Amino acid sequence: MDTSVSPSLPAIAELSRRRLPCDGSPPQRLPGWQEAIAGSLFRALAPRLRGRRPRVPRRLGPFSRYSIPRPRGGELSATWFPAGGGVPPRGAVLLAPPWHEWGQAFLHHYGRLEVLRAAGYHALTFDPAGLGDSGAPVGLADRDLEVALKELNQRAPGLPLHFWGVSFGGYWAHPALCRTAGVRGAVFEDVAVHLIDWSKRMFPPGLPCYLFFQYGLRRAYRYLDLRRHAPHLQVAAAGYVGGGRDRGVPAGDTRELARLAGGRALVIAAADHLEALRKSRDRVTAFALETFERGVAMA
Repeated sequence: MDTSVSPSLPAIAELSRRRLPCDGSPPQRLPGWQEAIAGSLFRALAPRLRGRRPRVPRRLGPFSRYSIPRPRGGELSATWFPAGGGVPPRGAVLLAPPWHEWGQAFLHHYGRLEVLRAAGYHALTFDPAGLGDSGAPVGLADRDLEVALKELNQRAPGLPLHFWGVSFGGYWAHPALCRTAGVRGAVFEDVAVHLIDWSKRMFPPGLPCYLFFQYGLRRAYRYLDLRRHAPHLQVAAAGYVGGGRDRGVPAGDTRELARLAGGRALVIAAADHLEALRKSRDRVTAFALETFERGVAMA
């Protein structure tokens, strides 16, 4: 059975009025030397990726693959998918992938792109540094999200902009979207409250390393806590999707982030991590499209 927490439109509007403008300030980006250390340690603790990256399926044509320059050097591999033929473009969506050996290719499956394009949305997928065909990481991944959001704005001038991030991609979008205005609707799928805490649940043998990060890099650990970012997201509407069987991202965490962001939550009871769309494609895609529509209506 699917369960969701979906306040009415007036309730969402009231939550947004309470949330924006925010009291206080979002967490400040780390000093360069701390970011370098935290980024290196974080990547050392991340799950190892193996496997072949599939090509873009032909059924998703037309599309164009290209590279986005990064201000600090290197490039991000990206793929642009124009909206479906015969439908006037109504917006553009940046999709950010999970930490998965397929990189952005993960987003080319399971129906997200087909639904978005049929509804009139352009779509841009990309590989954050360290994934897919992109260059080596520099610092933390929120910088790559900022680069990709800027690219989306340049690709779709004048259109409403939206975001859909899965796990790793949705996680790092939180600090980026605290600093980047202009996104109307944002959907976060299978996003942990804190990646170090997620690691404690999923890979207990690494606990000494996680504790070193938590207590040795206190400022970085606090920066990675999305409960400190969610109330400051510069988006008009936010939606969070999770799985009821996800040990790393409990349903309560999904609902808590949605509450802090002034948004809605959808929990697919039968889904584990990265399974929500496969278990309930119609529910999840309808939830995403509704979030984007709310974002435009409330902006």
